[in-house]
Amino acid sequence: MGIGGCIVLIAVGAILTFATDWELDSVNVDLVGIIMMAVGIIGIATFTSIARRRRAIVSPVAPTIVERDDRSGF
Repeated sequence: MGIGGCIVLIAVGAILTFATDWELDSVNVDLVGIIMMAVGIIGIATFTSIARRRRAIVSPVAPTIVERDDRSGF
């Protein structure tokens, strides 16, 4: 799941929690929305921490310069 999926989870969870007034006998819609928002936030935190480790900057190694003396007369 990428950043887009996490943002969708947060948005749908917020809509279920704050913008609807549905009442179902066996499901608490507000709790489902809160769980979806929490999973989305955890997903974004995980994704960004993994992406930060993958993009670690490695300093370039200086090239080794070898000087040859070609004065052998050939």
